[in-house]
Amino acid sequence: MEALDRLLRVAIVERRLVSFTLHGRPRIAEPHDYGVIKGVATLFCYQIAGESNSGKPIGWRNAAIDDISGLRVLNERFAGARVAATGKHKTWDRLYASVSTREQA
Repeated sequence: MEALDRLLRVAIVERRLVSFTLHGRPRIAEPHDYGVIKGVATLFCYQIAGESNSGKPIGWRNAAIDDISGLRVLNERFAGARVAATGKHKTWDRLYASVSTREQA
């Protein structure tokens, strides 16, 4: 968990794409927020490639950190914050890293 924590923080600060497997499906995503929601360590990301159990491989995803495997930080960068389609923000118990803020724990 410590290594994954460090990789996610670096990817978010440096705005680098990540690749990982979630629920048996490979994904490539922009990591936007990482923290705790309702007691669960979570990555909020925008998936840009790969597969999805929902059949829609592109779009916003929540991923419980315990469900992520094989995370790699890629060399390719992304522009930064995106506007969520709903315009709503998540309520985090604790936010460790975010592309939308400079203050990070």
